[in-house]
Amino acid sequence: MKKYNLLLLLMSISFAALAQQTNYNLLIGTYTNTPAKSEGIYTYNFNTLTSSTKLKSIAKNVANPSFIAISPDKKFAYSVNETGSTSTVSAFKYNSVNGKLTFLNKVESEGADPCYITADNDNVIVANYSGGSLAVFKRKADGSLNTAALIIKHSGKSIDPKGRQQSAHVHMVKFTPDRKFLICNDLGEDQIYIYSYFPKSNKKTLSIKNVLKTTPGSGPRHITFSPNGKFAYLAHEFNGSITGYFYANGSLNKIQEIGTTPKEFEGRIDGADIHVSADGKFLYETNRGDANTISVFSILSTGILRFVETVSTLGKGPRNFSIDPSGKFLLVANQYTNDVVIFKRNKLTGKLTDSGKKIEVAAPVNLVFTK
Repeated sequence: MKKYNLLLLLMSISFAALAQQTNYNLLIGTYTNTPAKSEGIYTYNFNTLTSSTKLKSIAKNVANPSFIAISPDKKFAYSVNETGSTSTVSAFKYNSVNGKLTFLNKVESEGADPCYITADNDNVIVANYSGGSLAVFKRKADGSLNTAALIIKHSGKSIDPKGRQQSAHVHMVKFTPDRKFLICNDLGEDQIYIYSYFPKSNKKTLSIKNVLKTTPGSGPRHITFSPNGKFAYLAHEFNGSITGYFYANGSLNKIQEIGTTPKEFEGRIDGADIHVSADGKFLYETNRGDANTISVFSILSTGILRFVETVSTLGKGPRNFSIDPSGKFLLVANQYTNDVVIFKRNKLTGKLTDSGKKIEVAAPVNLVFTK
């Protein structure tokens, strides 16, 4: 009887461990001011064996929570509130079991239309697109935010003839893999700012180390790093190109620039998001505008990209995408068709195929997987 009970105990532990490994929370940031009427931040359960999803919770009455960041300890969540000159940043207590977000406080974003947010144990940092600035907020012990400890305002412009580069537009803030630096892409200036990062400091959290110019009129938007930290890949919004770099100690050295659309393509490209698979073998990039595609590249040992395929995102306005923790699925948030399309991902070839599944959600923008 004791052996039987022990066997049952071991089996139950094994099943619990399996369930923990295959079920993750998927948080979806949205725009709430569209005709589709999103209610806020959605939390779904995502099963990495079947790609099945189930709604767990909705954080309502949150204005335009387009981008989300989770604290390293998974106890808190932070979102931008992208509402023009009245924009704010919100802090929430995060319950990973039921997926609920409990509002803590919000502070002024110190710049119009924050479009990206990142967080570590000490700070929450936002990129203010229309404001052309980045702002650093100190975290309190309870997860709530102090008012901005540091605001850095950019003031340049570039050559885009359609008017999107008449002023600075900070589009992303991202820590380097060594956590010693912060990358800041300015779409309006066609520049990448690299700041030295001092997390414990109040007024000198960021100090400029270097500024890199990108191709005039390209519009640097999002950047991603390879898992080994050796390479970085920058997606440009206006022409959809990808620039590859060697990364070391706060320096980026260009190794390649490659396109994501056919030479004969006409129309708006509007490059959007870019990520590397967890095994470091493949890179993915989305284009919006008239393209609405996701391109796949293999990554050679030298960091050079080789084109694999381009497929439709099966929707319009693929703003953001995410590879699930198992690496078997890739999810694309199609902002204008109000759905998150789930693709099967071949780990050996990197290629994508439609799983036939999607999540119907209004104006999805940002997809974040957590335990």
